[in-house]
Amino acid sequence: MSIRFDHSTPGDATLTVLGVETSCDETAAAVVRLDPDGRAEVLSSVVLSQIDQHAPFGGVVPEIAARAHVETIEAIVAGALAEANTPAEMLDGVAATAGPGLVGGVMVGLAFAKAMALALGKPLVAVNHLEGHAVSARLAGEAAYPFLLLLVSGGHCQLLEVRGIGDCRRLGSTIDDAAGEAFDKIGGALGLAYPAGPALERLAQGGDPERFALPRALLGRPGCDFSFSGLKTAAARIAQDLTSEADRRDLAAAAQAAIARQLAERTARAMDAYAERNDPACRRLVVAGGVAANGAIREALQDLARQRGFSFSAPPLAYCTDNGAMIALAGAERLVAGLIDDLDAEARPRWPLDEDAARRAPTHTPGRKGAKA
Repeated sequence: MSIRFDHSTPGDATLTVLGVETSCDETAAAVVRLDPDGRAEVLSSVVLSQIDQHAPFGGVVPEIAARAHVETIEAIVAGALAEANTPAEMLDGVAATAGPGLVGGVMVGLAFAKAMALALGKPLVAVNHLEGHAVSARLAGEAAYPFLLLLVSGGHCQLLEVRGIGDCRRLGSTIDDAAGEAFDKIGGALGLAYPAGPALERLAQGGDPERFALPRALLGRPGCDFSFSGLKTAAARIAQDLTSEADRRDLAAAAQAAIARQLAERTARAMDAYAERNDPACRRLVVAGGVAANGAIREALQDLARQRGFSFSAPPLAYCTDNGAMIALAGAERLVAGLIDDLDAEARPRWPLDEDAARRAPTHTPGRKGAKA
């Protein structure tokens, strides 16, 4: 059944939007206020991690994640509204991640948001999780459109030209693993607990990044795509034969440097393509996603931006990983543009930001569910 509320959203209005995020292993909700000049204020942000529940399995178990979302989402949303001192009736809209992600978890958050929108008579905004990351740097008042985005996380690694809300052009994507997944798998091979990315960064401190020779993927391939599978496998094999803490530090440093190098190399190519189509005043690099919190990677990308004449922006560390504030902001910007959704909006396990590019040149062979996001 399709129900659509007819809510006008004047461009001179200040909007207050609830954002709900349940695409993976964080149950999150936030309230964001967007003023007529496009400035965002985070009134609240509540995130409940499920790390302890998934750690014994070395990764996220979809069924456990979905059940945990069901058990906690009501309290998390209530906490976000209370922290923002905003009664639900005062909201201008309800936004929720509708994909991509673990579809069981996505369904929980989206269904909860639909129920709120229906009960309150407020517009629903079904947000692409990747678009939430794309706008997350704007939570700090930076990153005017257009900009070049490197989205790098545990599940995604993409380069995108972001012209505005709902207007993204894909320049490159991973053809196998994401950078965050490589961090986790290599860290696991080194005996680090899940999630291993932050622990690997700590272990790499003081290590020799030149000691181990690790493969450099796609060097002869044109374009801006990434590949981390070979690097991940090679590092995991080396880890099996290490006997000392110094060895482990050196391999962690080498793996981190190799990931940072590939991200910088592909981003440099994307900068060239972006610069050809945009005014020099618009040369902005935004880095978002959980891996954007890695200090070595930030430093490498900041150096690259300086060399290429790009400004550099990244979300505050609290908004690098999955959170409700980025979903609320994307929802608010969509409301301003008049982009609202029916209550029959679907939860989508895969949802590329640039759907035309995904159809024309899928980076993964399409299967029963289509090209991977």
